Amino acid sequence: MIASTATYEVTWEKLPDDFVLDDEPVDNINQPALAAALTESLEIAGKLPANALTTTNYGICATLNGKIVVKAPDWGYVPSIRVPREEVKRSYTPRLQGDIPPILMEFLSDTEGGEYSNKPTYPPGKWFYYEQVLQVPNYVIFEPDTGVIEVYRLDDSGRYQLQPPDGNNRYWIDEISLFLGIWQGTKENRTGYWLRWWDQQGEMLLWGSELVIHERQRAEKLAAQLRAAGIEPQG
Repeated sequence: MIASTATYEVTWEKLPDDFVLDDEPVDNINQPALAAALTESLEIAGKLPANALTTTNYGICATLNGKIVVKAPDWGYVPSIRVPREEVKRSYTPRLQGDIPPILMEFLSDTEGGEYSNKPTYPPGKWFYYEQVLQVPNYVIFEPDTGVIEVYRLDDSGRYQLQPPDGNNRYWIDEISLFLGIWQGTKENRTGYWLRWWDQQGEMLLWGSELVIHERQRAEKLAAQLRAAGIEPQG
């Protein structure tokens, strides 16, 4: 499949089996936890269809002017793949194998990762690749240590524009019908800022540990109500 981006030719081809992928470790210990938390709440809320794909430091591929480009965002979401999951075990090529990711995220770290790089020459910068090659509708840059979030959205001219938050300091991601925002607290022995999802009614999508606590509190409240009515709860 072929598409044209300005003076660049973009093709969507399967990554060769002998292509050597970057196997360097992630920048720091926070990144896998942040990514896993985003996926966990989506799954628990039933927001991950059977053919959806969430990615963490996993290659998203395209061929730019005849050269293969692979970028591995810290987190990404693909609503639907059209091939068996075995075919996307190592990498994913949008359009050829399924949908364009509606949202990709980068978590800033102490090392320079080029999240803002608009370099068009090979290998292209992340910003250029997400905006001009993949044309991902939403690009999120998050600073875990300070809780600063930047949400960019493609405008009608195909350029990223920084989006303002709503009155609740959240950002509507239309393609997945959820709000994205910042939450501060503790999970997996990490206390700090986290990215969280909220539904259209403003309810936060819960993690598994929170759901257990929520159900326990609900059961205790019900038991207290029964005792107040002179009924001893069973079990």
